Amino acid sequence: MVNPNIIGRWRITSMTEWDQDFVDEEVPGYFEFTKDGFGEFQFGYVKCGIDCQSTERDGQPAVEFSFEGMDEMTHTSGRGWAVIDGNRLEGMIFFYQGDESGFTAKRGRA
Repeated sequence: MVNPNIIGRWRITSMTEWDQDFVDEEVPGYFEFTKDGFGEFQFGYVKCGIDCQSTERDGQPAVEFSFEGMDEMTHTSGRGWAVIDGNRLEGMIFFYQGDESGFTAKRGRA
């Protein structure tokens, strides 16, 4: 069961590893979570499917997820988490044997 507060599309507003021009290179960067525990994200040249689960971090509602997809023409995978604070999402994404980045996102269409 996914926390209803996470369901929907979240527009990426910043990432610690990449600037906003890269985040929005192909489409405005986003995370999207669905009520069935799946979703997707896209930023830069990375597009991945998500498998997610609700949890808590420091008493705050949160989501943890694994992902798999493509980075340009290369297969990629990893994991991440995010804490929900009203209309703001703040978390980390970790690519398997690769980069990691903090991110913030706001609720709304990308």
